[in-house]
Amino acid sequence: MDPIVVTLFLAIVLLTLYVTYVAAKRTKSTGDFYTAGGSLTGFQNGLAIAGDYLSAASFLGIAGMIALQGFDGFFYSIGFLIAYLVVLYLVAEPLRNLGKYTLADMINARFDARKVRGAAALSTITIVLFYMIAQLVGAGALIQLLFDIPYWVAVLIVGVMMTIYVLFGGMFATSWVQIIKAVLLMAGMIIMTFMVLWQFNFNIGAMFTEVKTATSHGANYLNPGIKYTDPLGTLSLMLALVLGTSGLPHILMRFFTVKDAQTARKSVITATWTIGIFYILTLFLGFGAAIYVGESKILAANPGGNMAAPLLAEAIGGNILFAIICAVAFATILAVVAGLVLSGASAFAHDLYGQIIKKGRISERQQMLAARYAALGVSVVSILLSLGAQYLNVAFLVSLAFCIAASANLPVILYTVYWKRFNTTGAVSALLAGLFSALILVSISPSVFSPVEGAALFVGEPIFPLDNPALVSVPVGFLAGYLGTILSKEYDTKRYAQVSVRAHTGYKESE
Repeated sequence: MDPIVVTLFLAIVLLTLYVTYVAAKRTKSTGDFYTAGGSLTGFQNGLAIAGDYLSAASFLGIAGMIALQGFDGFFYSIGFLIAYLVVLYLVAEPLRNLGKYTLADMINARFDARKVRGAAALSTITIVLFYMIAQLVGAGALIQLLFDIPYWVAVLIVGVMMTIYVLFGGMFATSWVQIIKAVLLMAGMIIMTFMVLWQFNFNIGAMFTEVKTATSHGANYLNPGIKYTDPLGTLSLMLALVLGTSGLPHILMRFFTVKDAQTARKSVITATWTIGIFYILTLFLGFGAAIYVGESKILAANPGGNMAAPLLAEAIGGNILFAIICAVAFATILAVVAGLVLSGASAFAHDLYGQIIKKGRISERQQMLAARYAALGVSVVSILLSLGAQYLNVAFLVSLAFCIAASANLPVILYTVYWKRFNTTGAVSALLAGLFSALILVSISPSVFSPVEGAALFVGEPIFPLDNPALVSVPVGFLAGYLGTILSKEYDTKRYAQVSVRAHTGYKESE
């Protein structure tokens, strides 16, 4: 164990625990716990969104994919970035105006039905678990590499930390941990990019020329087709990435932490600029890792390629930069998992327990207790599931969460805001059809079954040909919402008119 690494890790842990301690004093009500009382500014929330979004998949997974698979790895960067345009233009403002704590609140503004809220909560919890597994796998690989401890111990350490943030600090602590992480991560990315380009006297063309001979792929490294040889498979992946962000519960929840829709728009603009710069820089990290670390060393450290960025830091900056980048990666994971736990806990405590089981008749104290118990439960389940996913690339795991979000949540959000005829049957149909079609197709895809031992979870021939099923499951979600609506007799134009005005102006009749 390098003393510098240990010192930096302890510094980040102590800083985040102090933030949690301060936040715990301010967390007095359910609104404080779920949404920080709507007190964040647009700039603060934009950084927090970036901190929530730029996960282990972004920092560890994408850098590794670019290093090992060249241009094809950069597909993730492109998809994740473009996704924020969908959020900005179609989702952010209506969501903030209609919702309170969760996605189900937003849908419930139009459909006051427990079955809709239950279906939305089920979708939220499923997405959170997929996403959480990815973060914990990245955390386990990172800490295992640094401290030479068993993978399960590493996962447990992160699990305990994230639970503490949410249990005691709620959204205040989670938001500020995410803001700190976003600043540290961007600083780390800029430093590493500067040092990589310095090796080539800031001649980007020279770097591109060098990388053509640095890997076993040769000149093909800069061309598409190394990993994604099937055009339909590539289209399906991009569809999941571009549309999925608009349905991710932990991202959507962030729009409730500001006072109004205008501030929510400012949040998205700040987040988009931060995220855009970040994803451009992943290209330099991936190329740098391919040149200065090499395929064999990246694969030896982690079969999924998740340690490419920390190994690059060690290669170009020695132990000090290695320690800094590893500490930043650790902060990255802590920030994202805290947000995920909070969104999962809100679905359990607020939607399932508070609104469905207790039918809204629940005190502040009961709801706070339920939220904390739910946070503990989400953490435990996620830790147990992540123990069996050690060797999967974290970017792939996240793409599955995006697929479910795009297939189940996005159709309901768009139909709720923009389609007059939409009703509760359509909402439930879209949520369940999108969710289960994505899960079923993934379970019989090449991601789960492969004839080559070690290439997937199980040995066997896949029934469904695409790694990511978004090309099928997203249309299924939209189609199910349409058919469920037109085949049922329910129709409430007055409620839609009220929701439409409120979604686009923020005006409520009670005001």
